[in-house]
Formats: sequence, C-alpha cells, structure tokens
Amino acid sequence: MKRLLIAASLVALTAVPAFARDQIRIVGSSTVYPFTTAVAEQIGKSSGMKTPVVESTGTGGGFKLFCAGVGADHPDFSNASRAIKKGEFEDCAKNGVTEIVEIKIGFDGLALADSVKGADMSLTKKHIFMALAKQVPDKDGKLVANPYKMWNEIDPALPAQKIEVYGPPPTSGTRDSFMELVMEKGAEGFDSLKELKKSDAKAFEAVWKSMREDGAFVEAGENDNLIVQKLIGNPNALGIFGFANVAENTQIHALAIDGVVPTFETIASGEYKVARPLFVYVKKQHIGVIPGMAEFVAEFTFEKAVGEDGYLSEKGLIPLPGEDAAKVREAANAMTVLTIDMVK
Repeated sequence: MKRLLIAASLVALTAVPAFARDQIRIVGSSTVYPFTTAVAEQIGKSSGMKTPVVESTGTGGGFKLFCAGVGADHPDFSNASRAIKKGEFEDCAKNGVTEIVEIKIGFDGLALADSVKGADMSLTKKHIFMALAKQVPDKDGKLVANPYKMWNEIDPALPAQKIEVYGPPPTSGTRDSFMELVMEKGAEGFDSLKELKKSDAKAFEAVWKSMREDGAFVEAGENDNLIVQKLIGNPNALGIFGFANVAENTQIHALAIDGVVPTFETIASGEYKVARPLFVYVKKQHIGVIPGMAEFVAEFTFEKAVGEDGYLSEKGLIPLPGEDAAKVREAANAMTVLTIDMVK
C-alpha cells in the first residue's frame, strides 16, 4: 500500500510542474514593452493577482522563447512590433504551440532621432538608404561599396557631420520594420535598383537588406535606453527608435522623413508613412491554467487602455480606428486562433 501511495505521489509531482506557475510571463518587443508593462501594472493594482513579469527580448527573441513549448517553463504572451512570420508559426507548431491568438493593439511610427542639441535634419528615405546601405549605386548605376562618410556628401543641404547611426539588431522587430519601410523604399528611389527589382528580386532584396559594417551603422542591442545615452553623449549621432520611445524622452527629438515629422497626429492620420502595427500574441493553451491570462487579454482590449483617450495613448500608442478596434476586441474575446493561411 505504501509503495502505491509513493508511486501515486511521484505521478502527481511529475504532472504538476508543466503548469506550476501563478504569475504571467511576457517576452518580446522593446517597442511594445512599455505598453505591456503599463497593462501589467494595472492588472497588478486592480485584480489582486501578481503583477505579470515583462521581459524585453526583442520581437525575434520573444518568438523563439514563446514558440519553444507549452508549460510553466515557457512564456504566456509575446510582444511583437511586426506580425509573426510563417517560419516562426511553423516552429511553434513543431513544439506543440498550436493555439495562438493575435491581438493588434495599435500603431507605432519608426523614427530617426538625435539629441535635442543635435542638428534639426530633414531626411528622405533615399538619403537614409544612401547613408546606411552596404552597397549603393554610383553615377552609372553600378553597385559599389558605400563611399559616404558625411551627410553633406549625400546632399549638400544636409549638415557636414559624420554619418553615425545606432540601431537595433536583426532579432528586433523594429529592425525588420525599418528595413522594409525605409531601406527598401529608399532603394526604390534609384532607377537602376528599380530595374534590378524587376529582373532579379532576390538580388534587389540582398541590396536593401545589407547594412554597412564600417562603423557608420552600429548595432546597439535591444536596449533603447542605451541608444538614448549614446545620442546624449554624441549630438551628431542618430538613433533608430519606435516613436513611443521618442515621445517619452525629452532628451531626444525625431527628425522629419520625407518632409513629415512623426507625431501622434501624423501617424494616426497616415500622413507619416514610416509606421507599423504592434501586436501581442497569446498562448491559448495556457489560458485557464496560468491565472490571470483572460483578464490580461481583456484589459489590453478595453477602451480605457487602447482607446483614443486610453492610458496607453499617453505613452505614445497610436490607437486603432474604432471599427478595427471593435473587430480586434471581438476576436480577442472569442480567442480566435491563427491558422497558417492567415500568416504571411
């Protein structure tokens, strides 16, 4: 009898650790981090539950952790400053993460910023491509190693200061978005690269996806505060940020891109084109097992949080239009899961 009781106890012990956790764990995008942290703090204050733990790992790093499996050792939510990729979705499925709910929480603009003591530059996407691409077309349209050292070498109207830009690593959703919204569009400003896109799409992609490695572009990690400190220490340097990070920091300011400065109003209206949606992904298999997950989802879709006058707008989140917000809320409440055909 004693042996049976011991055996039963061992079975119970091996079954419990899979979900032996009473606190929500969230990973992912540094851009979404301040919004999720605000929601987590609200949940902690209002519900009596433990405040969720939020980690800033970058979008790509967050998906790796999120997709690694189901159970207490794996995160419940993943923040993302871009949509989940098909390969990431497939990795999730391979590891048993088969029920994922996508919540679009709002929009954010990407910004190039410098210290408030720096020059008030106005750039185009073509300027930025010419400054940061590993290879650029010469006057005959032939690709050459990027020769530009100073901004005024690109355009005499720009200041005579060294090109030095701090940005996120390839694991960051901000980096992915910057490449697609700025570098690709900037490359299309050259007739020779437009033709290359038509004749050899892969070769064109390799051009706009390859950043300089000679010190003009510096990967500064996932910590946006570190980039801010770099800019404060060097007023001639620029940094790549989500708009929310610039809006919250009085020591840096965003530069105009294609004649438009990113603001809450210009991003919301669509006038500022360098903008992207932000997401939170939910591991549905943990709902009902990890306490507080349903309440967290509800809080993140409430008007008081993500609405035009919600507390997240004060932190720089650009809200979804009313009709879109209602659809997102309905899908989140229904816990509608993603399918492979919904992922790009």
